[in-house]
Amino acid sequence: MAKPVVAIVGRSNVGKSTLFNRLVGGRKAIVEDIPGVTRDRLYDTTDWSGRDFIVIDTGGIRFGEGDIFAREVKLQAELAIDEADVILMVVDTRDGVTHEDEQVANMLRKSNKPVVLAANKVENFDKQLEYYEFFNLGLGEPIPVSAMHGMNINDLLDAVIDKFPPAYEEQEEHDAVRIAIVGRPNVGKSSLVNSFLGEQRVIVSDIPGTTRDAIDTPFEYNGNKYILIDTAGIRKKSRIKEATERYSVIRSLKSIDRADVVLLMLDAEDKVTEQDQRIAGYVHEQSKANIVVVNKWDLVEKDGHTMNEFDEDIREELKFLSYAPIMYVSALTRRRIFKLLELVDFVDDQHHRRINTSELNQVVNEAIMLNPLPGGGGKKIRIMYSTQVRTTPPTFVFFSNHPELIHFSYLRYLENVMRKNFGFEGTPIRLMVRQNTSKER
Repeated sequence: MAKPVVAIVGRSNVGKSTLFNRLVGGRKAIVEDIPGVTRDRLYDTTDWSGRDFIVIDTGGIRFGEGDIFAREVKLQAELAIDEADVILMVVDTRDGVTHEDEQVANMLRKSNKPVVLAANKVENFDKQLEYYEFFNLGLGEPIPVSAMHGMNINDLLDAVIDKFPPAYEEQEEHDAVRIAIVGRPNVGKSSLVNSFLGEQRVIVSDIPGTTRDAIDTPFEYNGNKYILIDTAGIRKKSRIKEATERYSVIRSLKSIDRADVVLLMLDAEDKVTEQDQRIAGYVHEQSKANIVVVNKWDLVEKDGHTMNEFDEDIREELKFLSYAPIMYVSALTRRRIFKLLELVDFVDDQHHRRINTSELNQVVNEAIMLNPLPGGGGKKIRIMYSTQVRTTPPTFVFFSNHPELIHFSYLRYLENVMRKNFGFEGTPIRLMVRQNTSKER
């Protein structure tokens, strides 16, 4: 299920980045009282009323100015608008309606996208005249907010999610395994797609950035159905030069959201880079089943220890993906790529796996007997009961008399025990501790 996208747009210095930081709960965007500080789109995920969504912060839109960045910033905003499900236009109530506000509003009306108008920097919410003049922009009722002080943000978010597509429209049947192929530019993602399909369905080039969009391609192998999502390469921010390459990052993140299994592609000649770690981190955070795919294995000089050395290096650099299997392939020669599809089926099954409650409690109880829970300040800590509450990813709840005293390191121990007994290869698992509500203490 792809998350809806909200693009924050407006002219310079109206408080877009402050609002972005308020919505995502941090200071991800640089905030300065100087027009044009935010030139690149920033993005993060957040949630409200049970709906997860992606927020994009854009630079201030200007029209007809000589600033060398103005044209690029405007293009960035236009790309974000094109990708967005809902547009959040921000205006400054202290300045009133400006000519640039009117130009931005005209651009948004042409997009035919749902728009929510945020009248920012309101100091007195009882004085409607401060912000009602923005009705003249023709974008509906302005919602007064103070991003700096967090005032009336709840009403603004209610208005935003009210314009999202219904949640059921985002659901897709699990009749085919959706595979997102992600990684830095030029690691061989398109070549892998073409090797799977046996034909030149996707342009392959050794020039980074050839694939701009995420392309969905259905196919079958051995009677099983798959959908390949070939994503544009995610490039380190400092190396991104073209606006369309920046834009492709959002597409890649959305592709990961829609996937059942994510193939994280590495270049065997580069091993694990810092950008690979960032991409892998997002895949893990989204709780997706995943496989680390080392491509261009045919170009590596090998001896009897080479693969083990690569395994150790990858495990060290991607410690949080310790559960992910590693597959060495050559997309160009098609070596081991169909073994990769068999592994996709396996980790997808693991991602959907459900453990019988009695079997789960037997394993957990034995683990506790072998390694008892440490005491907490004289209090005897116990886990009375455990159960699996969902799949994709497999999620388990442990009911304890003192859940607040169970250390994360002990949960890590239980996770290792569960993986040893039940597998769960290729999928993250989630462990939660809750207060036991029975009388037994």
